[in-house]
Amino acid sequence: MRIKNLLILLFAAIFLWMVGMTITVSLQKPLWLAGSEFSWKDSPWAVATLFDAYFGFVTFFVWVCMKEATWLARGVWFVLIMSLGNIAMSGYVLLQLMRLKDDEPMANLLLRSPR
Repeated sequence: MRIKNLLILLFAAIFLWMVGMTITVSLQKPLWLAGSEFSWKDSPWAVATLFDAYFGFVTFFVWVCMKEATWLARGVWFVLIMSLGNIAMSGYVLLQLMRLKDDEPMANLLLRSPR
């Protein structure tokens, strides 16, 4: 299996899993009813995990800024990444993989292409 197909499979699985998990959890308990589940006093590990996730989102967003040529695209992706997290991030990678031509090297996935 080519690496591009493997990456498409991986990021599609992440995307679908996160969408499914988000829907399932939201139906059981909406985020606005989470209450003290995200308070430092009641659940310090939940808070630490949120910081870890959002620092990861920022790290990924730095790469998006290098890939995207316009401030508008960067701004849209910032909002999507900060609000949807791994759903947006896996969607972004899938879009980049789909744009990658069959004859292009995989290194071009990481670099800004002249579009």
